[in-house]
Amino acid sequence: MLTAHTIKILQSLDKKKFRQKYNLFLVEGNKIIQELFNSNFKIKEILSTDSQKLDSNDIPVSHIAENELKRISFLKNPKDSVAICFLNAQQEITSPNIQLVLDGIQDPGNLGTIIRLADWFGIEQIICSEDTVDFYNPKVIQATMGSFTRVNMVYTNLVEYLSKTDHINIGTDMEGENIYTFKKPEKLNLILGNEGNGMRKETEKLLQKSISIPRFGNSQSTESLNVSMAAGIILGQLFSK
Repeated sequence: MLTAHTIKILQSLDKKKFRQKYNLFLVEGNKIIQELFNSNFKIKEILSTDSQKLDSNDIPVSHIAENELKRISFLKNPKDSVAICFLNAQQEITSPNIQLVLDGIQDPGNLGTIIRLADWFGIEQIICSEDTVDFYNPKVIQATMGSFTRVNMVYTNLVEYLSKTDHINIGTDMEGENIYTFKKPEKLNLILGNEGNGMRKETEKLLQKSISIPRFGNSQSTESLNVSMAAGIILGQLFSK
């Protein structure tokens, strides 16, 4: 049985300041928890309503009741288990040929989807501005479906980073080169801007190339694509070449 104090701590982990205070975050659902076992994330404990369905890999599992799971879960429909994990220390920036760079992405669902896309296309690192939504946010973790365990997430000063990189900085622009005729550089940073405002002017000044996704439909009511949709289209085209 969980104590009131433990429940209070776990409930507070939906906020970044408490995740940092306790050095903990939650991962929900057996399917995503299984992904942790082959990663460098350390699990403190697993709480489960049905531990027999979970191959816990010698990690401590405590049985909890359904009503306890509902109290600590951040999901509308809680799943079977919750893993309490330690935050990882930020990894050093590596230099893979293709990277995603996020400038002020705020929506957790968008970030989670972008992480999942990166994993799908074998992109091992995402560079984020310091005000990009925290990837330990429970909505981000859930949206990645376990892909967060395979993508290195780095938060840094983008202007400083993009000024020194040896990659070609590429951003999206309505007047940019057609993505379907664009010739992919060997080393590139694909920069994706904030959902409402796009990338900052100081980031935009560091672009060396701009690309666009042409509209084929006749409807003028769709002004733009969701940032994670755009990322999927661009990555699919880049990797087709």
